Amino acid sequence: MREEKKQQHFVLVHGACHGAWCWYKLKPLLEEAGHRVSVFDLAASGIDTTRSITEISTCEQYSEPLMRLLNSLPSDEKVVLVGHSFGGLSLAMAMDKFPDKISVSVFVTAFMPDTKHSPSFVMDKFGRDMPPEAWLGSKLEPYGSDNSGVSMSFSNEFMKHALYQLSPIEDLELALLLKRPGSLFMNELSRVKNFSDKGYGSVPRAFIVCKEDKIITKEHQRWMIENYPANIVKEMEETDHMPMFCKPQLLSDHLVEIAEKIA
Repeated sequence: MREEKKQQHFVLVHGACHGAWCWYKLKPLLEEAGHRVSVFDLAASGIDTTRSITEISTCEQYSEPLMRLLNSLPSDEKVVLVGHSFGGLSLAMAMDKFPDKISVSVFVTAFMPDTKHSPSFVMDKFGRDMPPEAWLGSKLEPYGSDNSGVSMSFSNEFMKHALYQLSPIEDLELALLLKRPGSLFMNELSRVKNFSDKGYGSVPRAFIVCKEDKIITKEHQRWMIENYPANIVKEMEETDHMPMFCKPQLLSDHLVEIAEKIA
């Protein structure tokens, strides 16, 4: 008789300028596979209209909804944390604070920091490697009393040609309707203390490489993995920056497999 698979609790963390809505294809696939799934908006994202990004000065404030969710879990429950793109920084903060509540963290073409450098290290290299013209007219504007914050508004061209170039046109249209300004909090993250080996470094990590990502390129993804090796690495062929739209079934399969191996 086949052993019944353990039900996992997947917590999905969206990237900058997006919201919980971006998991609308992946959530039912994971649930169909027998798992529990939580999705939510980070601060000033998705349908959270209580604040705008210019009222959020730190990545910690931005990530607060994830911390609340993890804090609300029973003490004996562990989740599979999944972060996309800039969601990797929110994952790292959660791992540092709640290492005992996370069985594995999966970085999906996401920024994956280390414990030796400042939290902004992997994004600083990304920023240096990305010429201004690559933003295709996206707006980067300073905010805050000392102008240290930078809000980021993706242009339609940027989303069409750099983020969603292999995704269904309907999903691009949805994103164009729902996108909001976001921030990478790079100035703030360059000043905060490093993530700890005891917290962040103690949680198993997996990385899913999206090979046709034009933003966090496969070279940058592999550089982050070399810089701070993950326990498991999966690759997705012909997949742009938005694997939850581009290849949702394959992404679901990878996540379930990673959870079965580690969680």
